[in-house]
Amino acid sequence: MDLGISGRWAIVCAASKGLGLGCARALAKEGVNLVINARGEDALQVAATELRSLGVEVRTVAGDISEPAVRERVLAACPQVDILINNAGGPPPGDFRDWQREDWLKALDANMLTPIELIKACVDGMAERGFGRIVNITSGAVKAPIDVLGLSNGARSGLTGFIAGLARQSRLAGNNVTINNLLPGPFETERLHKTLSAAADANGTSVESISEQRRKHVPAQRFGQPEEFGAYCAFICSAQAGFLTGQNLLLDGGSYPGTF
Repeated sequence: MDLGISGRWAIVCAASKGLGLGCARALAKEGVNLVINARGEDALQVAATELRSLGVEVRTVAGDISEPAVRERVLAACPQVDILINNAGGPPPGDFRDWQREDWLKALDANMLTPIELIKACVDGMAERGFGRIVNITSGAVKAPIDVLGLSNGARSGLTGFIAGLARQSRLAGNNVTINNLLPGPFETERLHKTLSAAADANGTSVESISEQRRKHVPAQRFGQPEEFGAYCAFICSAQAGFLTGQNLLLDGGSYPGTF
């Protein structure tokens, strides 16, 4: 299927590895030019070299996207934001009794307020041009909270509530601008391994044992791969997905046990 987005420009955050890189790869394969961001310069340049080999223009901006100056540089690097992929590493796992106010503010800034700021900077231009696709990578924990990920549960749920209202504004939806949330379950990423390590420490067992237990609880009997996540993301950004907006789309190998 031709997704109808060749020649478009996309901003992809946290794109040097993991799910962000998976999304960037999938968009590049569809002919989408990219502005990619991540905190680490070296890993970002490695990713950019790979993505350029797919035949698209790739611009890089290293830095913490939660900082206003970095956001300004990212936006300035993109000639026209047709697609925005909001993504950020989640806050660390732990026990809420150990978290201070500063921990909560940092989580909210990275996983709620920064995506909102980027959306605010892009969404009206998208509406004026009659095309826009915004995808927020959140977490399956929004629907099925994980006890050690309280900071993430709270911050990402706040973003989810905000998007539910914004995506349904007729000025946006009526002008072919869609906003959806992608909720990954257990994917083979550094983030997953950090979570498994924390669980192993808390239970006094090995990471391998915890990993095996976690796999057994996934009906697909495996962890997801960033490439399949990216492919789904690319479809949500496609010309054919204009009637899909305001949704929380769960990719978790069947782990979530609910009907709704």
